[in-house]
Amino acid sequence: MDTPDVLVVGGGIGGLSTAFALSRLGLRVRVLEQAKEFGEVGAGIQLAPNCTRILDAYGLLDTAKARGVVPDRMAMRDAVDGRDLTALDLRDLERRYGFPYLVIHRSDLHRLFLDACRDAGVELLTEQRIVSYTPDPATAVTDDGTVHTAPVAIAADGLHSVARKHFADDQPVSSAYVAYRGTVPIAEVGRPVDLSEVVVYVGPRCHFVHYGLRGGDLLNQVAVFESPKAVAGLDDWGTPDELDAAFAATCDEVQAGIPRMWRDKWWRMYDRNPISTWVDGRLALLGDAAHPPLQYLAQGAIMAIEDGWVLAEHMKRLGDWDSALAAYEAVRTEHCRRVVLTARAWGNLWHLDGVARERRNTLLRARAADDYAFTDWLYGPTALFPEDEPAMFEPVPLSSADKLTATR
Repeated sequence: MDTPDVLVVGGGIGGLSTAFALSRLGLRVRVLEQAKEFGEVGAGIQLAPNCTRILDAYGLLDTAKARGVVPDRMAMRDAVDGRDLTALDLRDLERRYGFPYLVIHRSDLHRLFLDACRDAGVELLTEQRIVSYTPDPATAVTDDGTVHTAPVAIAADGLHSVARKHFADDQPVSSAYVAYRGTVPIAEVGRPVDLSEVVVYVGPRCHFVHYGLRGGDLLNQVAVFESPKAVAGLDDWGTPDELDAAFAATCDEVQAGIPRMWRDKWWRMYDRNPISTWVDGRLALLGDAAHPPLQYLAQGAIMAIEDGWVLAEHMKRLGDWDSALAAYEAVRTEHCRRVVLTARAWGNLWHLDGVARERRNTLLRARAADDYAFTDWLYGPTALFPEDEPAMFEPVPLSSADKLTATR
């Protein structure tokens, strides 16, 4: 077996997008996937302008748009009373950032990158379960003893990354939240749904999302809630009885969607604490192996796609792996730290109850429609250098809602 220029371990969206980005430089890339075939599990995924900008640079945006939906509006509503809280005009958002907000089925996005890799001549190997790495020289060793060697190895091996053990003695952090997903043919939904919107209903210890997929032929739904069994330390948590109980007090629109969720599988929500070192010799972490987030900012897959773009841009600019890996680590660790920690805070904000929920609702309803203070740091061009990373937003304390209430 010939020695490639790059090993990429993991054939998910992050691994394939990175393989494609590096292949565009003329590098010979080998992707090692542990499953019997390449595929993606899940349902819908949201792609903000910081991602569609990269898809456009790759020449893939038009295909992605044809396979997905470009919505007009993103709305946040209260899950208990169903009332509007705030919204984003996604057409105005596109004018501001130069690229659209897109929703697409995860498997369609994965197939887009898989086809691009095949067309680019990327070597794609399946049934390659990697059990160990060495950083210098870069090797990845399978469970049957096969040793893959290359000048550099990129570990895009997910939340439970084997490669991460070289960098941190840590474990995934459970949020005690669980997600149920489901896609329904729009003809079978049985209720009117505006597919020009991406809608999130935020409620006490739960939220519910829906939007269209595949040109509006499918409705994608996600139901997320805090599991009492997880909070109690039990192993059997997130079960369908907990799903039904979590949404029992929500509005009619939400409750109409709950019976349509897939009930034979669910996803427990984990992230990891940020780490500042992703590179050891010629071994580098990428995607969820480096920075798995909770889902509240819809940036998990996007960060992985950004990682691969940034790495390829630095390799193109600098021409040697040591310099490119150093530049990649210098800019991406801080950005992804911000996203991981902000996603945690955003999830807490969504799931408030009592007086805190009322204050949150007051502040959200007071937000101006053209206020992009909370998205400029995230949706603008992906930074290549630390000094290009935009400033974070200024947090708004919930207590400031009391002044708004007092003036009414």
